[in-house]
Amino acid sequence: MGDEAVVWGIRGGRFGDADALFLQSDCVALGWHKTGDLAQLSPTREAFKDRVAVAYGGTIKAGAIPNIAGQMFRFVHELKTGDLVAYPSKLDRQVHLGRVRSAYRYGAPEEAFPHRRAVQWLREVPRTSFSQGALCELGAQMSFFQIKTYAEEFRSAAEAKAQPTEIPDNADEAAFIAEDVEETTQDFVLKQLAHELKGHPLAHFVAHVLRAMGYRTRVSPEGPDRGIDILAHKDELGFEPPIVKVQVKSAGGTVGEPLVSALYGTVAPAEFGLFVTLGTFSTQARNFANGKSNLRLIDGAGLVVLVLEHYDRLDAPYKAIIPLKRIYVPEPLDDGVAR
Repeated sequence: MGDEAVVWGIRGGRFGDADALFLQSDCVALGWHKTGDLAQLSPTREAFKDRVAVAYGGTIKAGAIPNIAGQMFRFVHELKTGDLVAYPSKLDRQVHLGRVRSAYRYGAPEEAFPHRRAVQWLREVPRTSFSQGALCELGAQMSFFQIKTYAEEFRSAAEAKAQPTEIPDNADEAAFIAEDVEETTQDFVLKQLAHELKGHPLAHFVAHVLRAMGYRTRVSPEGPDRGIDILAHKDELGFEPPIVKVQVKSAGGTVGEPLVSALYGTVAPAEFGLFVTLGTFSTQARNFANGKSNLRLIDGAGLVVLVLEHYDRLDAPYKAIIPLKRIYVPEPLDDGVAR
């Protein structure tokens, strides 16, 4: 894989519908299943437009036909073996990077994503490892598109080279599109927390969020803490239940069941355990917590929800680290397209 490898971005559906297909079947795919086998069409954009018009002409706006046809044409004819693909998963919050291994093939017509290319997945990289501009380009409002401006950043990530540690000054030059505002905000908050509050400072921030929620907190000194970073309670002295024991992990990636189990081992029957991470939790960890009424897991996405809900009560220094302002965006209209 040379430095000139073309980089493409692909989406897995609005709600991550194709996530399992992509990652378990080692492929990337497009929907629009009513178009049939695209290999049967002549290799011209006009032929693709005609096919989309016949398949979806009664259900989509005429202006959308060239856009959809163009994506499908590029997927079949411009995406080459050896090119790189970047897939931002909505489920595990990782950017999965892979190399295309095959030409286009058509699956069964009843499949939701029948247009496929085989992929060798190379790496998965936390979204917070990328610059804000790269994330915005990856958030294009198309299912399949070429990444140009930040292509080198994705090539470096695929080759396990160092990722940027600062948000570029021109990050706000990228367009914030209505449908992706929430996801872009989540990426921004997590990136700022990961960069500015690495390690023990994140425990102080989580304690501050808990105080904004009405708790009183005590943060353990930096160093060995037997898995407990914060003690949270409602009364001033910390004698009355509930007592909440909190563990905080600032590293990205996935927290497994052993760490969650270790925290729970410190929780007395009348106490509660809370595990907070900027990353995600494994299925085993979540299954373990689901069976415990006094244990709660908060991943990066959940922490962002709490930050946004209590943002007005955060102290000025934290607001300076996470500068946000309230905006209004138009509700996306359902165009009726079957993907």
